[in-house]
Amino acid sequence: MNRDNSSESSAGHGGESVEELLRGVHARLLPVGLITPEVAGGMRYARVIADELVFAYAFDGPTSVRSLTDDDVERVGIEELGQAAYANLMRVPVTHEEISLEGHATLQSVYGDSHFVASKALYLGELARQVTHAALPSAGALVVVPTRHLLAFHPIADGSVVDALNDLAMYALGAYEDGPGRLSPRVYWWHRGGLTSLTVVDEDTRTLSLKPPQELLALMKGLVRLDRAGRIATPAADGAAPDPVALTRATVESVARLAEDPSGLGDVFASALALAHVRCTADPVVSELDTWDAWATAVRLGSALFTGSESEQWYLGEENTLRLPAAAAAPPADARAWLDAVYLALTCRAHDRVARLCRVPLETLREDDTVDAYVLHWVETLQTYLSGGTGDAVVEKLLATMQASLPETLTHSPDEFVNRVDYQPVALFHRLFTRDHEAFGEALNEALAEHGSYWAESAAPRARVALGPLAMACLAHDQGFPIDPERLPHLPRYLVDGKRIEDIS
Repeated sequence: MNRDNSSESSAGHGGESVEELLRGVHARLLPVGLITPEVAGGMRYARVIADELVFAYAFDGPTSVRSLTDDDVERVGIEELGQAAYANLMRVPVTHEEISLEGHATLQSVYGDSHFVASKALYLGELARQVTHAALPSAGALVVVPTRHLLAFHPIADGSVVDALNDLAMYALGAYEDGPGRLSPRVYWWHRGGLTSLTVVDEDTRTLSLKPPQELLALMKGLVRLDRAGRIATPAADGAAPDPVALTRATVESVARLAEDPSGLGDVFASALALAHVRCTADPVVSELDTWDAWATAVRLGSALFTGSESEQWYLGEENTLRLPAAAAAPPADARAWLDAVYLALTCRAHDRVARLCRVPLETLREDDTVDAYVLHWVETLQTYLSGGTGDAVVEKLLATMQASLPETLTHSPDEFVNRVDYQPVALFHRLFTRDHEAFGEALNEALAEHGSYWAESAAPRARVALGPLAMACLAHDQGFPIDPERLPHLPRYLVDGKRIEDIS
């Protein structure tokens, strides 16, 4: 039944019994403007939970909806009333629709006839599990509640959060103006059970603008960088696998353009790195020359990005000659790209390039404001170890990495990505450094299992190879650790044991 024509009061007294109140009570969001001073006097339990939104209890009767008063709450008891209000709210039927905006973000729209649909934003984590069958990320979600009959949200999981913020703002404003049952035109951040307004209202012009808090801005910046580099699993990465022939052509053409535009070296490195991973789809052990050429190309470009290059020429397959112009060192503030370059150089035993990469100033990499502190501590740990630093110095920096990677300290990266992918090389290095062969083997198996589980069936290039664990496995192999690459997924056998390795001059 459509309830828009039913009567509704902000407060009042009814003759319901305690049992009737428990059956009909719902947690509810109300616009602040509805709670006048007169009404507020009888609803002292109600509280503002975010800009323009008030949390209250309402009774859903046969013909009307009314807000509960302090007397109602006292009669039933606040704890028992709250439990019933939550349970009744989550049973309210809704319709769920996924809205894919071409070139933009995907929004989850939830709507229905009930006056209480938008109030489900109070418990967005549970609602998301009900309608999408997936938990919200630890970073939460963006959400709008323009009317009592409608809410829309977007989980904060990847770089599409930037588009989603703008898309939700437009969506909310349009729905709010259309009504009925207006709540708020604002965009909110649902995080750890609370709502924070991201919308700022200019009281003079009555215009709306978006101003996320610093904590959310840091998350957004980190997610965009991770997403663009293909480091995190995203819906876009779950489509068709990149074509190695097309990716080879794109890499060759991009290298050729460096003579006119050397600023594109970062993108060229990313293309070559993706190609190296993609080649391992058809050649998972790296036994073919074309696959090795792709890995060697990524090594050359990665070291050139951070340490400069002399004029170089090499082959990518039999038909493609690549020429890299001489360039002075101009390392970018991209700590994770530096890690990729080091992982590649270690894997391909390009020790002279490892040494040059370790001389990249840490001050430059610290200018990267898209990463968590543990990433920079990890960079410093590797630079110290690979440059022959003392054991005490390595231990100090490794401990700093571990402490900075705890979930409560993360500000830029999703917990799942950190725990299952990004931190795994650190855990392996710990066992490598202590020369604990058995513990290293156990940690390696765990790292590869986490890699496989995290990427699942994704066609993203990085799903093919666990690059960080591969680099640590190569270091361990060369130090005499017992590693059987034939039994380990996501680690190309002939890179681990060095049988495919050729000199990269």
